[in-house]
Amino acid sequence: MKSLINAAGAALAVAACVAGLLYLGPDAARPTAAPPAGADTGAPGAGRADTGAVGAARSRTRDHPGDPAAWAGLARAEIEQARTTLDAARLDAAEKALRRSLALDGTDNYAAVTGQGLLANSRHAFTRGRAYGLDSTRMAPDRPDGYAVLADAEIQLGNYPAARTAVQRLLDIAPTTAAYSRAAYDLETHGRTQDAAIALRRALDHAGTVDERAFAEARLGDLAWSAGAVDRAERHYRRALDAVPKHPYARAGIARVTAARGRTGTALELYGRLTEETPLPQFLLEAVELRRAAGDMGQGREGAALAAQVRLVRADGGPVDPYLALYAADHGDPALAVELMRREWRHTRSVIVADALGWALHRAGRHTEALGYAREAARTGWKNAQFHHHRGTIEQALGMPGAARSLREAAALRPRPTRETTKPPAPLGARADAGGFAR
Repeated sequence: MKSLINAAGAALAVAACVAGLLYLGPDAARPTAAPPAGADTGAPGAGRADTGAVGAARSRTRDHPGDPAAWAGLARAEIEQARTTLDAARLDAAEKALRRSLALDGTDNYAAVTGQGLLANSRHAFTRGRAYGLDSTRMAPDRPDGYAVLADAEIQLGNYPAARTAVQRLLDIAPTTAAYSRAAYDLETHGRTQDAAIALRRALDHAGTVDERAFAEARLGDLAWSAGAVDRAERHYRRALDAVPKHPYARAGIARVTAARGRTGTALELYGRLTEETPLPQFLLEAVELRRAAGDMGQGREGAALAAQVRLVRADGGPVDPYLALYAADHGDPALAVELMRREWRHTRSVIVADALGWALHRAGRHTEALGYAREAARTGWKNAQFHHHRGTIEQALGMPGAARSLREAAALRPRPTRETTKPPAPLGARADAGGFAR
């Protein structure tokens, strides 16, 4: 039986008879935030694509072009670079390296199989990611990478018990930054915010690279933000930027904090520079909504970019980022938002997708059906302001007595002060996509 790490951080052996709790284990290896010998100590900052791990991996493939492990290592480095820079072109490079690795060894190539899983998850092809995760854990039940792939895929597919099992196995095998960051997401999703912060602090203590440190700090910032602690959130975001000056999620966090303090013009400038470099739907939508809240009813460049992405995702039939559907629901065509999220729901039953589909249905005037998805979004107990706000608004439209309570819960989770924001601006899933995890 497992013991529970409580909110104060003590490893108390409580709740031992309760099944399904994530066990973080003793924290014997900490504290150390210094990168180990040979780790990436290159100049921090997104965009240093050809230095550090990627550069070293490319050198290995040049020195050993017939080594499948070298090509799989390059693929992993490219995927990691894509995660930190949000540069999708890196994923194409990773795919090419994986093909080369598998051409050299297509029968017993664990590194390439896990690499395929990481790549699939990074592209939000979570069903394929899950398949690769299962394959790799069967190939090597005592190696951690397969469980990381599997955990990411299961949680995004909404298979939360299976995700927790994979995360627990990962913690048991290799309690590293990668394991603790996934544990934190599991805990946050299930409403255990303080325990999630403990896990992230362990992830920070175990971080071996500047990117890992930046990731953990930015996620701690998100947790603080979602608890309404603006000052604490800012401190974490700035520490993330100290480690990686162009870390996109930390930059978005600073823009959010700036807006919350009423400096709308400066916040829009920060969003403008960020979305020029990283036009992620989440960042674009936050900018659009901030602009609206400030009285500018135009779509701006960010709205045009989102509209273009909505058209593209509708045409290509691929995975749908929920932020695109939220944009379509609130600022475009709610019926189209419903269409997109129904398509996504066929493959992905996560609480994030449930929330977006419910909101789209509400905006399309289908409140009763919307309520079912809003309740589905609440099934894990996530203390997510946006979920509560959406549910309360839907309940209000139906004249339900519980609406006021849901809206109060949303308000209690709003960052303070929020002079400039009209909706809970906390990120939907705090990088709920697989690309948001430390590897």
